[in-house]
Amino acid sequence: MKNEHRRREIIWHKSFDYRDAELWDIEQHIRMTPEERQFVAEVLRRRVFGDNPPDVRESHSKAS
Repeated sequence: MKNEHRRREIIWHKSFDYRDAELWDIEQHIRMTPEERQFVAEVLRRRVFGDNPPDVRESHSKAS
């Protein structure tokens, strides 16, 4: 996968309550482009499942 090792700027936000933290998190996700969200999802999927992740569609067809 290209750009997997691309570094992103680290942004942090100190919240004083749960609501503030939740709103900031939602805003951060809204500001991401669809490509950025797909990239992050792919990186996380590879971290969890390795280089040969299972196809979710196959697991659903086997369950039926």
